[in-house]
Amino acid sequence: MIGPEINHRRSIRLKEYDYSSAGAYFVTVCTKDRRCFFGEIKSGEMGLNSAGQMIHSQWLEMAKRFENIALDKCVVMPNHFQGVIFIIDNECDKPVGAPLVGAPNGTDVRQRAGTRPAPTLGEIVGAFKSITTNEYIRGVKQHDWPSFPGKLWQRNYGACPERSRRERVIRDEDELNRIREYIIYNPVKWVDDEDNPKNWK
Repeated sequence: MIGPEINHRRSIRLKEYDYSSAGAYFVTVCTKDRRCFFGEIKSGEMGLNSAGQMIHSQWLEMAKRFENIALDKCVVMPNHFQGVIFIIDNECDKPVGAPLVGAPNGTDVRQRAGTRPAPTLGEIVGAFKSITTNEYIRGVKQHDWPSFPGKLWQRNYGACPERSRRERVIRDEDELNRIREYIIYNPVKWVDDEDNPKNWK
């Protein structure tokens, strides 16, 4: 029997949107119960601990695991991760959500297109969450990282900065640049962030 909690869960994914389609996406993944596992922010700068460094490195590894994606700006915060990801269209060989010139580090994303179907955003994020969970468990056993109850990550993923829009499909380069700026200055704004435990009532 499925309990009422599961019955009343609302999906934060956009209905009838093909998340394997080419485009740019802004993703936020939060730890379960927003527990702070990945470091501390001091004087507006994020200081990653070893767990936070693992999260960052595993995100970069996603570009090797999935040949049809390119990664852009990202940040590991004390209790969540945010990043921009491009999914490449095998047919047109460029992102639809953001212009080709918006690709990270001048990357010509057309060179990354392969013959296999592009992964869905859910598959990419799911792999990231699974891999980092396993790596974190290894850190708990081998390096005495703080243990987590149940799951490391929350069930879903969403998008910021507008919390009401739980998932962000980046529409153009102006929006891409605004999100890049948001990511860069996120640690500076941590003092007022609703994910900061000090701001919980």
